[in-house]
Amino acid sequence: MQMKKLTIDRQQLQDYLLAQGWLLEGEKLIETEKPGEGNMNFTLRLKSNKRSVIIKQSREFVEKYPQIDAPKERALIEADFYKLISRKKKLAAQMPSILGVDKDNSVLLMEDLGEGSDYTYLYQNGKVIKEVELLQIMDFAADLHNSFDVKDQKSPIRNRAMRKLNHEHIFIYPYLNENGINLDDILSGLADAVKPIKNDTTFRTKVEKLGESYLADGSKLLHGDYFPGSWLKTAEGIKIIDPEFCFFGMPEFEIGVTKAHLKMADQPEGLIQKAMLHYLSKASIDETRMNQFCAIEILRRIMGLAQLPLEIDLKKRKGLIEEAVSVIKNEY
Repeated sequence: MQMKKLTIDRQQLQDYLLAQGWLLEGEKLIETEKPGEGNMNFTLRLKSNKRSVIIKQSREFVEKYPQIDAPKERALIEADFYKLISRKKKLAAQMPSILGVDKDNSVLLMEDLGEGSDYTYLYQNGKVIKEVELLQIMDFAADLHNSFDVKDQKSPIRNRAMRKLNHEHIFIYPYLNENGINLDDILSGLADAVKPIKNDTTFRTKVEKLGESYLADGSKLLHGDYFPGSWLKTAEGIKIIDPEFCFFGMPEFEIGVTKAHLKMADQPEGLIQKAMLHYLSKASIDETRMNQFCAIEILRRIMGLAQLPLEIDLKKRKGLIEEAVSVIKNEY
């Protein structure tokens, strides 16, 4: 069966919602808008005469990069995540609820968390997250990791197709000499800064070994993409969105990614350490492995396709690169 692809056409959306039985009595769409800067999916805020909701469709490609194939069922796996966390009232309260699932077309109808902003502003020079907000973000991660163990699941979320895609863009693609990315277009001098890494076969072997541990199944439920773009500040407090990379894996990967983004956002080192200690006071991880995943995420984001709106200069990026390489070389 061919997927029905949603568009921004209001009449098409009205007809689709009606066909799915998702419209309230007398409900009519008034306007649509893009709720934020997402990469992976077709996502719209739908405003009607009765409410506002979010509709999300995952297609067989990445929405921002249509040349990249992606598993179209990822929205359905995201729905599985929401279903699982609905068992935990505190976690569920920090995420949107699912209002409808169309399995045939990989579409989710979701609660609209309202006008809010994600934390990608932290990549701007001089922007610092409030300590109380960061600790809440670490609390969610610790609660998530503590709440679900794979041994208690009849059908644990594996999400192998999305992990394979992520693996390619974290552990392989950035290190190819001919990957189609001109890093000097991003920041002059960056290409020369990473050239030694790409030509270091011993280092790349270590990266591949770390990649194998990411692909291995683990015991804890992970959000899978826990970075500022997945943290939303709303009138109702901090919410967590977009768990489409979720799987039962190693919590070290989750916290390593988080730490990497705090470092790339040039947050105060003391604040980062407080965040890590706060998490460790609630959940247990291997800090050495966590720092390895932190290092690999820094390299992936500076060298790879999924670029961030970083404002740190070349000197700081070189410093992060050197530190990351040292961590992987010396600790793996």
